[in-house]
Amino acid sequence: MKPAPFKYYAPTTVDEALSQLAEYGWDAKILAGGQSLIPMMNFRLAQPSVLVDLNNIPTLSYVRRARDGGLHIGAMTRQAALERDPLVAEAAPMIHAALPKVAYPAVRSRGTLGGSIAHADPSAELVAASVALDARFRIRSRRGERIVPADEFFVGLFTTVLEPDEILVEVQLPPMPPNSGWSFMEVARRHHDFALVGVAAVVTVSRGVCDSAKLVYFSVGDGPVEAKQAGSVLRGQKPTPEAIGEAAETAATADIPEPNSDINASAEYRRHLIRVLGKRALTEAFERAENR
Repeated sequence: MKPAPFKYYAPTTVDEALSQLAEYGWDAKILAGGQSLIPMMNFRLAQPSVLVDLNNIPTLSYVRRARDGGLHIGAMTRQAALERDPLVAEAAPMIHAALPKVAYPAVRSRGTLGGSIAHADPSAELVAASVALDARFRIRSRRGERIVPADEFFVGLFTTVLEPDEILVEVQLPPMPPNSGWSFMEVARRHHDFALVGVAAVVTVSRGVCDSAKLVYFSVGDGPVEAKQAGSVLRGQKPTPEAIGEAAETAATADIPEPNSDINASAEYRRHLIRVLGKRALTEAFERAENR
């Protein structure tokens, strides 16, 4: 199929793009990598009357070290570029580990970090990783600029707090906390397929005791799901196999009691994966924290 007719704009500056979005509002859609939007338009699942293409705005593509040791990444930075960037591997190893799991190399060569996050697919690796890493998103419109924490950005199925006249321009990743460890795991039917269940974990330890533990699951609901009760189980405890197992069980029974059920996996099977991946991810994260 072919998309419905639309007007096409290719601004060369952010201000120009913001002016066009302010003019057309809900009738306009932003084109970043286009790896999700274009297929939806071809099947007429999305029928915007205006496309605002950000690919000719070079100032939206960069990776910079922040003053606090974290990273600031332009929203139009290609996923493939991030995958190969040594600075990302050093400062944001979870992002570096998650990227090869995102679709196929051809998709990552066009897909962008900001596009994936703004699309808010509940199965998207980068969405869950951004929440686990306490990322912040810099958003601009003609009305001004605001910073939104990742855990407040995603509000539902393919839905974010972005207004129709706003652009996500930058992803800000804080540095990994001292004495911390991380893990990123998923299970898919085939390599590069959408995950049946995935999890991003970040833990911190002090003198052999867990200070904090964050588990963020994806492909289990309408968006990234943080297992907060599971994290509470571990705080103040030694990360023994028994404590880790209890946290993973809490994630499967209390935090996510009713995961999605579809043709790819039943709710029961996803609940099993929540337990298994939670236990494995926490174990690996605590091991990395100990080694640091």
